[in-house]
Amino acid sequence: LIVYFGMMVGAFLWGAMADRIGRRQSLLICLSINSVFSFFSSFVQGYGTFLFCRLLSGVGIGGSIPIVFSYYSEFLSQEKRGEHLSWLCMFWMIGGIYASAMAWAIIPHYGWSFQMGSAYQFHSWRVFVLVCAFPAVAAIAALSAMPESPRFYLENGKHDEGWMILKQVHDTNMRAKGHPEKVFSVTTIKTVKQMDELSDIGTDTPVWQRYRLKIVSLSHQIRNNILACFSPEYKRTTFMLMAVWFTMSFSYYGLTVWFPDMIKYIQRQEYDSRTKTFTKERMDHATLNFTMENQVHRQGHFFNDKFLNLKMKSMVFEDSVFEECYFEDITSTHTFFRNCTFIASLFYNTDLFKYRFVDCKLLNSTFLHNKEGCILDFSDDFNNAYMIYFVNFLGTLAVLPGNIVSALLMDKIGRLRMLAGSSVISCISCFFLMFGNSESGMIALLCLFGGISIASWNALDVITVELYPSDKRCTAFGFLNALCKLAAVLGISIFQSFVGITKAVPIIFAAGALAAGSFLATKLPETRGQVLQ
Repeated sequence: LIVYFGMMVGAFLWGAMADRIGRRQSLLICLSINSVFSFFSSFVQGYGTFLFCRLLSGVGIGGSIPIVFSYYSEFLSQEKRGEHLSWLCMFWMIGGIYASAMAWAIIPHYGWSFQMGSAYQFHSWRVFVLVCAFPAVAAIAALSAMPESPRFYLENGKHDEGWMILKQVHDTNMRAKGHPEKVFSVTTIKTVKQMDELSDIGTDTPVWQRYRLKIVSLSHQIRNNILACFSPEYKRTTFMLMAVWFTMSFSYYGLTVWFPDMIKYIQRQEYDSRTKTFTKERMDHATLNFTMENQVHRQGHFFNDKFLNLKMKSMVFEDSVFEECYFEDITSTHTFFRNCTFIASLFYNTDLFKYRFVDCKLLNSTFLHNKEGCILDFSDDFNNAYMIYFVNFLGTLAVLPGNIVSALLMDKIGRLRMLAGSSVISCISCFFLMFGNSESGMIALLCLFGGISIASWNALDVITVELYPSDKRCTAFGFLNALCKLAAVLGISIFQSFVGITKAVPIIFAAGALAAGSFLATKLPETRGQVLQ
């Protein structure tokens, strides 16, 4: 959720900034923020520092989304704009496939780790975070060779720069089509009203004051741009889009997180059914140096035992006594001691922190050189790591066919039909979730829902870009995308709270939101064939 919050802030802030300082420059900054803090989050050891880096990485990710759609749309011709924007949406899905595949291939390999003493630890999940930053670095390199949006130049009165870029695009396209002799010509020039700039604030003004005035001026321009989206001309459109974005995000993100949680719940039930319980056992002078997993020990007595270089996974000790025991190099996951008594015991280089001892008594016991750093274990809790990451991979892969179909049909059947039709079918598919009582059933339904609903997302992205003029496009898209992330957090929180309780409430919420979204979508204006403002 911390990444979603960062994306919400980034979309709102950088979407508005891109309409003032330019698409290319803003996008480069966002990609750089994402790359730098993804890299840092792979190496930092403190949990708070890790969350802070993920938050700032989310700011970069969220900021890039509204910019890249606006930037790309302003290079496209009217006839193929819907199709090519849908192909752009597909690359978002390809990125999801890349992330899912890397998680599936990297995280379960627990051996891909090392540590330097007890303070620095580098686990396989850190490799995954680092690998996920590579596409952003590649995008920065590619974007460095790209020009600024010609529409941004024209909107800000820089006609010469805008015409040169348009001429370059025209000549490149004509050469590719085999007509290099065709000459670029302009029939209409849009005259724009320039906003006041602080061009001359005096040479005697201190440097810090100049920057302060520029920041204040930029802030006022951004504020006015946001308010302009609610002007009488765009007020109805903005509120309708807000409702559609919110309902779709609430249902889509809520369900896409609910599916894996339900699969984990089914796996957990099966895992718990295999739990071994030991009662009133006694163990004296023993050495344990193997993995202990999925066990419950009640009312046991351990005397002068050594727990050496072992892993404890899903272990629970209740009402037990540990007398003169020695714990060394212990790595634990979901392991707890409840109402236990430790007498003259020593803990050396373990991750058995205080929160693992619930209502326990520690008499003459000592903790030396506890493991430090960011002790995060992203391994699957129930010995199904490969299955969970493979499910995420399949869910993302299932979106591709729907993406391809929507791209091919976007300019043929129109944005509104695509948006409303896909939302209605997604709404109907929600009721099939009642029949998902097994892992395979839930996986199939996840793929079905993702493949159907992606068409509505593509149509919504296209119609949002086309409903606003160039000087408000990034601002409006960023504001709506920020609202999308807020709805996503709300949907995820609500749907997760019903895992293991009932499936009816998430299904009703998701179906109701999609039905409302599809109805409201029909009230939006059709933008197929519309000249980009």
